[in-house]
Amino acid sequence: MTTLLILVALFALLLIRVPVAFTLGGIGLAMLIFGGFSPLMAPQAILSTLDGFILLAVPLFLLMSNILLKGGVGKDLFAAVHAWVGHWPGGLAVATILSCAIFAAISGSSVATAATIGTVAIPEMISRGYERRFVYGLLAAGGTLGILIPPSIPMIVYGFVTEQSVIALFLAGIGPGILLVVLFIAFAMIHARWFGGYRSEPAASVDERLRSSLRALPSVVLAVFVIGVIYSGIATPTEAAAIGFAVALVITGVVLRSLSWQGLKEAAYDSMVTTVAILLIVAGAKVFGKAITLYRLPQEISMFIGQNIDTPLAFILVVSVVLLIMGLVFEALSMVLIMTPVLLPAAMALGFDPIWFGVYMVVMVECALITPPVGLNLYVIQSVAKSSLSDVSRGVLPFLALMLLSVAILYIWTDLALYIPFKF
Repeated sequence: MTTLLILVALFALLLIRVPVAFTLGGIGLAMLIFGGFSPLMAPQAILSTLDGFILLAVPLFLLMSNILLKGGVGKDLFAAVHAWVGHWPGGLAVATILSCAIFAAISGSSVATAATIGTVAIPEMISRGYERRFVYGLLAAGGTLGILIPPSIPMIVYGFVTEQSVIALFLAGIGPGILLVVLFIAFAMIHARWFGGYRSEPAASVDERLRSSLRALPSVVLAVFVIGVIYSGIATPTEAAAIGFAVALVITGVVLRSLSWQGLKEAAYDSMVTTVAILLIVAGAKVFGKAITLYRLPQEISMFIGQNIDTPLAFILVVSVVLLIMGLVFEALSMVLIMTPVLLPAAMALGFDPIWFGVYMVVMVECALITPPVGLNLYVIQSVAKSSLSDVSRGVLPFLALMLLSVAILYIWTDLALYIPFKF
């Protein structure tokens, strides 16, 4: 009964548009007070959470991605990839997906990936005859690669909450990230061949490919460098984010000379706003998490699952449905922070590896990013394309199905996520 009342209060506050951070923090504080616990536990929980060194990676990765966005790096990156694959069936769509994947490996942000590549790709694809809904869905879904292909901000938060290795989570995201890229590319090429709606293009000359590749080379080097220093153990994710931020400044301000002073101020402001929003949600979720732990709700839910769900497959099916429903209301980071403490104990009791479960959670969170009415990427693409939300929402449906297919493959083939972190 207590769990039901908490859920009702949670959804009621969200439906009347109370911000997620204040909903979580307010309910958590109320639970502490009415449960006879000291309300001073709330500020203690917030302080212990925001004091974590790993969370410094969040504003630094955001700064890096926003500087690249304002510096117009997405245009150079898209032009280079398009020069190599533009003559394929659906080549422009393939170039869009690959550009999203590469930028995701730089930024770790879904919103930045969707906005950066979408600004360039949407007008190009529509002018070449691609169906509008397909274009919008492709960009919204392609942007979600920003939180799966490492570095990934939700993976950083998941690792912080669960005390798992962030580097292991990054490594585990490589296989599923590549799988999603392949699935998206295959669908784009099939869609182009069967449904048409695009004009074929001649292959770019060797000179064009080399010239565009050289222009995009600094950004690709940055992606390889950031990932390399993390995986090699030379730097922590936070240190790598700081180095990446500095290198992004050099690339856009000195090498390409595409970042203006106004652009730098806008990048800093946008990063500050997003960072504050994320940290407020983290703080509110920590208070809520502290309260539900004191109420022993995770243990009760784990016991309920243990008594009623006795197979890993049934657990994953039920949890996937729950997360999809939550995606209608919650944004991505809130889902990670709310559901991880509740679900992880039950998942581990059924034999799931916490690293694998983290990747699974991130893929399901990706689905939330393109699920109306709260899917953040839908609004990003709607804003960039100046289109209706219904067109964007309809366009993402095939890609949402592909993402759920990747979850099924991930469940059947667990080594897709676990082979790299445990073998290298």
